[in-house]
Amino acid sequence: MRLFGGADLLRARITDEAVQQGVGIVSWAPTSLAALAFARSGVTDGFAGPLAQLLDRIPFEAVAAIAAHQPVLARLGCKTLGDVRRLPRGGISRRFDQHVLTALDQAYGLRPAAHEWVSLPENFSVKLELPGRVDTAASLMFGAHRLLLQMCGWLAARNSGTTAFEMRWFHDTLRSKTAGEGGELVIRTADPSRDVRHLGRLLAEHLAKVELLAPVGDIEIAALEVHSLVDDNKTLIPDTLRAGEELALVLERLAARLGPECVLRPNLTEDHRLEWMQTWRPAVGTPKTRAPKLPRTVDIPQPSWVLPKPLKLAVARDRPLYQGPLQLVVGPHRVEGGWWHREENAAGQQETRNVQRDYWVALSQHAGILWVFQERLAHDQISWYLHGVFA
Repeated sequence: MRLFGGADLLRARITDEAVQQGVGIVSWAPTSLAALAFARSGVTDGFAGPLAQLLDRIPFEAVAAIAAHQPVLARLGCKTLGDVRRLPRGGISRRFDQHVLTALDQAYGLRPAAHEWVSLPENFSVKLELPGRVDTAASLMFGAHRLLLQMCGWLAARNSGTTAFEMRWFHDTLRSKTAGEGGELVIRTADPSRDVRHLGRLLAEHLAKVELLAPVGDIEIAALEVHSLVDDNKTLIPDTLRAGEELALVLERLAARLGPECVLRPNLTEDHRLEWMQTWRPAVGTPKTRAPKLPRTVDIPQPSWVLPKPLKLAVARDRPLYQGPLQLVVGPHRVEGGWWHREENAAGQQETRNVQRDYWVALSQHAGILWVFQERLAHDQISWYLHGVFA
């Protein structure tokens, strides 16, 4: 819901794009079969009241399994789904097949609905009857755009692209004998594509050179050459950057969509303490700072992954344990500092983040190479902690 801006914006987008794909009406309901019945009855909002009351009012022909028995139900005096539902269930099961009660229960949400997987056709070819006679080839783009949307939706569902598609137009029946039945255009691309705007621009360029011999009443678009479209974009950076869009604009758009707290960037700090060498801050809305002077490189390796909070380890014979005894390989690397650093804890009190630690690279027989430390502050017992893991 956050990705699409909430339920209202998601619903508006689905409705708008469904209409572009040729859908006549979009209906919403708590169950899929109820939504289909509402769409067949011209009802769009299945959440306007209790589902049972809304379904009881619509004709029973809206449910296909019940409409198959229309003659018998009509003789029984049934007109709506409510009329059918008020019939004795035992009588319905004996007089009709089992699909009637199953469809009723699924529509009213009394039984879970199961749907068959939609199998797309192997070939794409769609014809459209224009609302009026078209005299110029450029005007055909209005109807062709809808067919291109459907073709690209079919390509996307098949994870494919086209390198050649054909557009045909058919002259109106009131035409001269010399005009012929129509014409056709074949559009080719260098690489497989399912970009509506790109394919639409190519088609518009070709149609601009066409002169119609007679008014056109119908058009048709067919995909001729279809290829699997392999996405070779393995980068985290959006493809819009390749088109010249700046990274800052992309981050601003993502922050506006997901929220500033969801788009962060790392911020290096001048600190030897591992937890505070890097912090995260919002990528948008915070001023840029100069690059810090980082601590000099140390000879001891640094871990690939750092735990959010150090994990206290058990100790046996003065040796730390983690899935067995640990073998200290490299160290110690001493880190001190943080007496100036104060943070507020969960209780609202200020705590000093001073650390005095000896870090070691340790080897575990089961967990691999680990990054552990021993606290050097005054304690009654020696305390060991796991702080990082090497990849």
